[in-house]
Amino acid sequence: MARNGGRLVVECLQALGARRAFGVPGESYLAVLDALHDSEIGFVNCRQEGGAAFMAAAHGKLTGSPGICLVTRGPGATNASIGVHTAMQDSAPMILLVGQIATWMREREAFQEVDYRAVFGTMAKWVTEIDDVDRVPELLSRAWTVATTGRPGPVVVALPEDILMAATDATPVEGPVPIFPPEPAPAAVAEALEMIGRAERPLILFGGAPWDRAASAALQRFAEASDIPVASSFRYQDQFDSASPCFCGDAGVGMTAATKALLRDADVILALGIRFGENMTDGYALLDVPDPVQKIIHVHASDRELGKVYRPALGIHAAPERFALALGETVQGSWGDWRAAARDAYLGFIDKAPAQPGPVDMVAVCAHLRDRLEGEELVLTNGAGNFTVWPSRFFRFRPGMRLLAPQSGSMGYGLPAAVAAKLERPGATVICFAGDGDIQMTMQELATARQAGAAVIVIVVNNGTYGTIRAHQEREFPTRVSGTDLVNPDFATLAQGYGLHGERVEETAAFADAFERALAAPHGALLELTVTKEALTPYRTLTQIREGR
Repeated sequence: MARNGGRLVVECLQALGARRAFGVPGESYLAVLDALHDSEIGFVNCRQEGGAAFMAAAHGKLTGSPGICLVTRGPGATNASIGVHTAMQDSAPMILLVGQIATWMREREAFQEVDYRAVFGTMAKWVTEIDDVDRVPELLSRAWTVATTGRPGPVVVALPEDILMAATDATPVEGPVPIFPPEPAPAAVAEALEMIGRAERPLILFGGAPWDRAASAALQRFAEASDIPVASSFRYQDQFDSASPCFCGDAGVGMTAATKALLRDADVILALGIRFGENMTDGYALLDVPDPVQKIIHVHASDRELGKVYRPALGIHAAPERFALALGETVQGSWGDWRAAARDAYLGFIDKAPAQPGPVDMVAVCAHLRDRLEGEELVLTNGAGNFTVWPSRFFRFRPGMRLLAPQSGSMGYGLPAAVAAKLERPGATVICFAGDGDIQMTMQELATARQAGAAVIVIVVNNGTYGTIRAHQEREFPTRVSGTDLVNPDFATLAQGYGLHGERVEETAAFADAFERALAAPHGALLELTVTKEALTPYRTLTQIREGR
């Protein structure tokens, strides 16, 4: 059956398993938009391409299936680049489909012409441009495979306008390529267990998303039977049951002294799915590059990650989940006190946090949310800023709870991620934590949430400053405030204008009732919490940072 290239694109995506696409419409891919009209793929009409790309990246991280983003050429693509970078650093599968000028216009600096291979070449796993309509099935199938295998990540596919309008007799792909993940060699598992058994201070580090529940449970059984402390890489603590006596926190931005000590003092580290980024190594200071003192057993699905930064004592090219399932044998050693001290430090960070100065105490707010939401299906999201300590370190993640937060440290990610999560898991409570600077990067996506029926709850921690930069500023140049103060709108009223419940909370005691009203709001809600600049971190005030205390 003859069809145009745009319809073939949509039919291939549907066959590969896409159920939803996020985007901003553009004239460069009208044939795709037309084909979506008759397809089973839902189109989420976003307000800015950066928000759409964040949604696609979050969908990929949540589900393990590529998030699909559709944007127009030139400015649409460059706006979307923030989501591509985030998906890459998150190792999240994503496919960005970009409209492109007609092939016969190339190299003339045509309207909105961009060389996508040059723009995205160092940002994505693969970038291609389809220049023959008959190759649409081949190249989209490859894009899906590249996005989901090895170390998952984003793929960019440019779609020239004339290719989308051209007729073809090519048939859609029949479905995704079935690929079994690499299994660990039995000898590699045995050697890893032997190395751990000889350790005095072993540590398990895990990361990557999403771990399936069977693999996570298998890793937990092994850790508990062997009494080994477990820590997550930056913003992946939701992939392990924090109620386990072995879970000891996350290695990421602003990691605690106890977590730093775990990495620094461990003699054998079993690293599963870790890419050893700057944030989880405290700027590469906790482990020497390229030969760390710690003996590293590095397990990764991509051979390109093994030895990329650190030379492991044992490198194992295997899917981390498959390795965890292969850990049937336990090891025993005299490291119980080591594990117990790390666990006590993790619990103490949450339970011993002092009351915060200012109108609303976020320690008390998080304590209420932990109790109120215990046992519920919950997704927390956030962008970037000092406020992220509340969702990332003051919740205890149990099976069924997820944290969607960008390893790239990108502001504005939280709200789009919450929209994507609510559409994928409509029965879950989805809460976006945002700073007053962070939320204004993508606040227009409240309109997307309302139009798409994604009833999310947004908690805006309003302290009138770009908090992270202010903290660095006060440490390096005390009292010389420059460019970090914010004069903000009335966030609650803005939310009401978008059709959501909006409410300002100006004292801690008022939060519980306000949150109940937010939960009951049929179209979602935004709660603006008034906090003070002094409460930049749970354990150090702004004044203490300024004074070097």
